[in-house]
Amino acid sequence: MTRRLLRRWLSIPLEEVGFDKRGFRGGDGGVRAHLEKVGCSFLNGYHEALTDLEPELLADRLAEVSPRYRGFAFEGAAMAMTLFDALTPGRPRRLDDFLSGAGSAHVYMAHVGAGWAIARLPLGMNRILRRLDPLLRWLALDGYGFHQGYFHWRSAAEGRRRRPRRITGYGQRAFDQGLGRSLWFIDGAEVDRIAATIARFPEARRSDLWSGVGLACTYAGGVDETAVQDLVNLAAGFHPELAQGAAFAAEARRRAGCLTEHTELACRFLCGHSAFEAAEVATEGRRNLPVDGELPVYEHWRRKVQSSFGTSGLAPA
Repeated sequence: MTRRLLRRWLSIPLEEVGFDKRGFRGGDGGVRAHLEKVGCSFLNGYHEALTDLEPELLADRLAEVSPRYRGFAFEGAAMAMTLFDALTPGRPRRLDDFLSGAGSAHVYMAHVGAGWAIARLPLGMNRILRRLDPLLRWLALDGYGFHQGYFHWRSAAEGRRRRPRRITGYGQRAFDQGLGRSLWFIDGAEVDRIAATIARFPEARRSDLWSGVGLACTYAGGVDETAVQDLVNLAAGFHPELAQGAAFAAEARRRAGCLTEHTELACRFLCGHSAFEAAEVATEGRRNLPVDGELPVYEHWRRKVQSSFGTSGLAPA
């Protein structure tokens, strides 16, 4: 009974990810259709997970989604499982079981999906974060930032409202990285609009926003070579962050076996390397990292990857 009521209560209509419903700006018909399909893929994965399939069956169902959109379906499924774990009596570990088995290839997107759940839960954020991977748990706060930008962009993504009070310390930076990703959708992947939006934020927040944009451009895609090159030019001063976001996206897609032509295109321009090579930079960057200190190990990882690119690697290889 509890699970049936939760499934009904947690259901999200597909219209919620439409550009008209969200009031997003820009984007021609083809870009809009692609970005809306990203949202629909997320919600389809979310609703599949609400059916309470066994982890292996759920993963098999999600694997039927085309590689271009498959990661978003796993992200949505992780949101649903995180909500179920938080709201079901007892100590369910559905997300843990999924990540330790059938869903492990999509571990990056799953952590982001857990952040969507945090955004919808008024309590229990720290309890959820403690259960996640110590390095990747910051991706959940990235997911939180994306959610707030996506659903509340008129305040959160216009630089007019502060980040949620319950997010403190480095978590605010991780939040901004996800907020930056949301701009790819809010501004319809129109790079001029994205740059103008970021320029309205305080200068101290822009580097993390650009990192998120690099990740979204590479993972979600939807634009042509000219737009990617324009993005490089508009991100002057933030090239290492843009490249680092792209490398993280390439690694997430490579690990999941979902590399696409657009991932390759974006990495050539944003990183100066192939998608596989950019993913290797991200993977190698995880080696020999210091322990958490004044900065979390996640930020050390990001900086290590950024230093691998600098400003000179941002041209087609």
